[in-house]
Amino acid sequence: MTTFARTALIVAAVLILLLGLLWVFQRRLIYLPDRGPVPPAASVLPGARDVTLTTRDGLRLAAWYVPGDGDVTVLVTGGNAGNRSHRAPLARALAAHGLPVLLMDYRGYGGNPGSPTEEGLFLDALAARDFVTSPWVIYFGESLGAAVATRLALERPPAGLVLRSPFTDLADAGQVSYPFLPVRALLRDRFPVAAAVGSVRAPVVVVYGTGDTIVPARLSRAVAAAARATTVEVPGAGHNDLVLLNGRELIGAVVELAARAGQAE
Repeated sequence: MTTFARTALIVAAVLILLLGLLWVFQRRLIYLPDRGPVPPAASVLPGARDVTLTTRDGLRLAAWYVPGDGDVTVLVTGGNAGNRSHRAPLARALAAHGLPVLLMDYRGYGGNPGSPTEEGLFLDALAARDFVTSPWVIYFGESLGAAVATRLALERPPAGLVLRSPFTDLADAGQVSYPFLPVRALLRDRFPVAAAVGSVRAPVVVVYGTGDTIVPARLSRAVAAAARATTVEVPGAGHNDLVLLNGRELIGAVVELAARAGQAE
């Protein structure tokens, strides 16, 4: 065997090993939960309370509920990182407009039992929806949570759907971060948004930042086009900037959608 052939075999073996490891451990790259203890809800958000959601597969998940004066509750499905405490600025800003807010945490996040998967996150969102008793509910999905909220909207239609920094599907977003890998071929969890959102029977608002390098604006625009959605573009905003959590444009879009929902009946 020539030196070139031996080198090629070694490189091929290393690539196969690398791809195998990525296949096995890919969910550790997708889901980045903050598993640490979460403080009591009322210590972070005045008037909020700790609640428990029970999933169809028997998990009991901790969440925060912030009461409000309105009849439209905002159910927040977060992104792939952190926990509910990181979405407190969003809840605080919405509550200032009288909107009740449910900040859920997925399995494996914020001290909750279980390990996150695409199907598991959907079951968690269903449990959150079952908790809400308001006449109208708006789903607010952040990044990966936009896919969760979209699927939930197909199963349990909301009064409105807000997608913050949505991607077309997880493979497209993953290809941005790992352009040298066959992401679509490797993924087990798919999280489609653009292919599904057109079937949602509710007003859809897509909010995104033009400076987003994690989920580029072109992906969010493609989702908006598929949904025939109202778009709110925040110039220069990056994926994790505070303006996409409690900024005027974002909060205004949610409040306006809630007002339309409350007047629809």
